[in-house]
Amino acid sequence: QVQLVESGGGSVQAGGSLRLSCTASRPFSSLNYMGWFRQTPGNEREGIASIFGSAGIGETYYADSVKGRFTISRDNAKKTVYLQMDSLKPEDTAMYTCAASNLGRGVPTTTALEERHFAYWGQGTQVTVSS
Repeated sequence: QVQLVESGGGSVQAGGSLRLSCTASRPFSSLNYMGWFRQTPGNEREGIASIFGSAGIGETYYADSVKGRFTISRDNAKKTVYLQMDSLKPEDTAMYTCAASNLGRGVPTTTALEERHFAYWGQGTQVTVSS
C-alpha cells in the first residue's frame, strides 16, 4: 500500500507564505506523477498543481487560480513533493491533499489536474488564510 503524508499546513495572514510537503512511501521512479488538490466543505475537490516525478526535470501543471503564486517541486532522494504557496489569499483557505499515481503514459495538458489520473491520496493538511 502506498502512503502519502502531508505536512506544513497552518494559519497565516493574507499575503503570507507556506510550504507544504508530501512524502511518499515509494520512490518517484514508481510514482511518476504527483499532485496537490484542495477542497472546502460543500465544494468539489480542485486540482491545483502537479508534477512528474521521474528522473530529470518534470513537467508541471497549474490551475489558473494559483498560477504565478504557487510552485510545485520535488526531491527524488527524499521522495517528497513540495508546494510553495506565496501571496496567499483568504480564498486559498482549504484542506490541501497530496495525490500520486504511476502512469504508463503522459497526461494531456487540458486534463492534467483531473482526479482520475491519481490512484493514491493522503489525508490532507489544513491551510487557513485570514484577512
